[in-house]
Amino acid sequence: MEDIEDLLVGNGSGSPPGFRLPLNAVGVNLKKNKNKPARQLSETPISSKIPGTQTIYIKTFGCSHNQSDSEYMAGQLSSFGYSLSDSPEEADLWLINTCTVKSPSQSAMDTLISKGKSAKKPLVVAGCVPQGSRNVKELDGVSIVGVQQIDRVVEVVEETLKGHEVRLLNRKTLPALDLPKVRKNKFVEILPINVGCLGACTYCKTKHARGHLGSYTVDSLAGRVKTVIDDGVKEIWLSSEDTGAYGRDIGVNLPILLNAIVAELPSDASTMLRIGMTNPPFILEHLKEIAEILRHPCVYSFLHVPVQSGSDAILTAMNREYTVNEFRTVVDTLTELVPGIQIATDIICGFPGETDKDFSQTVSLIKAYKFAQVHISQFYPRPGTPAARMKKVPSNIVKQRSRELTSVFEAFTPYNGMEGRVERIWITDIATDGIHLVGHTKAYVQVLIVAQESMLGTSAIVKITSVGRWSVFGEVIETVNQTNHKSKSVEKMLGDEKCSPCSDSCACSSEPEPCACGPESCGGQNASKQSDVLQNDVHLEDQNRRTLVGWLLRKRKIQAQKKVENNGIASGSQKKQQEWAKAAAPGEWGVVDRAVLGGLIVSIFSTVALLIHLGFKTMSSK
Repeated sequence: MEDIEDLLVGNGSGSPPGFRLPLNAVGVNLKKNKNKPARQLSETPISSKIPGTQTIYIKTFGCSHNQSDSEYMAGQLSSFGYSLSDSPEEADLWLINTCTVKSPSQSAMDTLISKGKSAKKPLVVAGCVPQGSRNVKELDGVSIVGVQQIDRVVEVVEETLKGHEVRLLNRKTLPALDLPKVRKNKFVEILPINVGCLGACTYCKTKHARGHLGSYTVDSLAGRVKTVIDDGVKEIWLSSEDTGAYGRDIGVNLPILLNAIVAELPSDASTMLRIGMTNPPFILEHLKEIAEILRHPCVYSFLHVPVQSGSDAILTAMNREYTVNEFRTVVDTLTELVPGIQIATDIICGFPGETDKDFSQTVSLIKAYKFAQVHISQFYPRPGTPAARMKKVPSNIVKQRSRELTSVFEAFTPYNGMEGRVERIWITDIATDGIHLVGHTKAYVQVLIVAQESMLGTSAIVKITSVGRWSVFGEVIETVNQTNHKSKSVEKMLGDEKCSPCSDSCACSSEPEPCACGPESCGGQNASKQSDVLQNDVHLEDQNRRTLVGWLLRKRKIQAQKKVENNGIASGSQKKQQEWAKAAAPGEWGVVDRAVLGGLIVSIFSTVALLIHLGFKTMSSK
C-alpha cells in the first residue's frame, strides 16, 4: 500500500480535534503492480465482527521507549473497545512492536511474523524496523504503523481487520503525551522526553527510524508527571534515545527539565524518578547540576552511561564524539558528588577494526570501575549503516572476547557489605519466581522481599539479610506511611507538599540534603533548621539511652518517633534509619539498655546491702 496521507477536510481547516477520520477518507490506495492484480490480505480471514469488538495481542521488542509506545497503542485500542490478550492464539489480530538495534531482536520479529502468517492472523507491525527498513521482505503482506503515527493505530487495526494492507509511515508532529495508556506495570510510567538524537554513530540503525532530535516541551512533560502521579504511579522512568541531548532543539536543557519534574513529585518521596540513558558528550557541561538532581531524595541515584569501548581508536571509528578520559570524567565526577551512586554502562565487543590492544583497554576500564551493571553485546552489522561496510573481526574472536569480558564482569561482587544494612525501598513489581516482590533502594539496587502483594506500590524500611550477584534480599521492618494527611508537627518539618528543588524548605528529605538547584537558592535557613531538629532528635535519643530516666521513658519516645515516621519522614539517612529501626524493633535490647538495667539492679542490691550493714553496725555499737 502507499503511505496514508492526511487530507484536509472541507475548506482546508482540517478535522476538528479528536475527530477520527476513517481510512477510506484519508487515502487508502491499493498498491498497483503490473504483474499482480491489486489485492487484499488474501491469506488472512476478513473479520466480520463489529469494529472495536475484537481481541488484540501485542508483543513488544526493544527499549523502554518501545514499551511506552506499546502502552499508548494498547490504551487507544482499549478505549475504542478492543480487548487485549496475552494469548496469541485467542487474538483476532497481532500487533508487533519491533526493535532494530540488534540482529537477534529483528530475527525474533521475523519468526513471530512467520508464525502469525502461518496461523492466518491479521498482522500490524510497528516500531523501528518498518520505520527504518520499510522494504524488508518479512514485511510483505502486513500492515505498518510508524513510530510517530502511533496515535492512529486504531485506524490501521480497523482496516487490517477488514483485509486491507495499510502503511502509515510519514513523519509528523510528536504524538501527544495525554493519549490513553495501558501500562504493563500500573505503578511505572515510562515517559518519553524526546525522540531521535543528535548523534551519528556508525553502527546505529535506530537513528534511521527515530530520526533527528525532537523534544517535548518542559510544560507538557511536567504536566504529564502531575497527571500520572494522580493516577497512582510510583516510579517515573524518563525514556529517550539520548536523555542528555534533551531540549537542545527547543532552547532548553536537561537540568531545566529535571528541576521542573522534581517540583511535581510528592514530598513524602512516594513517587520516585529514574533518569534514562545518556551519552557522555551531552552531560559533560551539566555534571554538577545532574549530580545535584541525583542527590535529591525523590530521584534514584542511578544513571546509565554507555561507553561502548575503552579504546579511543574504536570510539573514533564508532563516531561516538567523546574520549575514554571524558567518560572517566563523567563517572569520577558523579561518583564523587553523589554518594552511593550506581552507574551502568554498555560495551560492544568485536567492533570492526578492534585489535587485542583495543579490547584489553576495554577490559581494563571495566576492571577499574567494577560497574554493578554492564550490558555486553557482540557487534552486529546493521544494514545501511557505515559500520556494516567496515572490515569485520572474525566471529570466533568476537564471541571469545564477549565471553572473556562477561567472565570478568560476573566476578565482581558489587553488593558485598550491604548485609545487615537498613535501607528504604520502593516496591513496584513481582519477581519472576512469583514468590518475591521487587523493590529498589535509593541507589536502584534491586531488593527481593517476601511480602503480600498488597505492598506493591508502597515504600518500606527493610534490613538486608543476604546478598547475591544481581540483587540482594531483605526483610521488611516497617512500611512507610505515605499520606497527605499529616499532623501539624510533621507538616512543619516537611514543609510544602511538592518536592520542589527550589522551595524554601527542601521538604522532600528528612536529612540535610542540598536542594537540586543548590543550597544558596534555597536560602539554606529552613533546610538547616530542619537538619538541626533531626540532628538534635538523634542526639537526644543517644543521650536518653544513656540515662536512667531516658531508659524508663524510652518506650514512650519510640512510640512518638514511630508516629512521626509513619507520617512520611522515614526517608532519612541510612544511619538514622538504622537507629530508628533498631529502637522500634519489639523485644530488642541494645547494649546500653542491658547496661542500664544491670546498673539499676546492682544499685538496688548495693543500697539494700549498705542499709543492712549500717543497721547491724548501729545495733552492735549500742
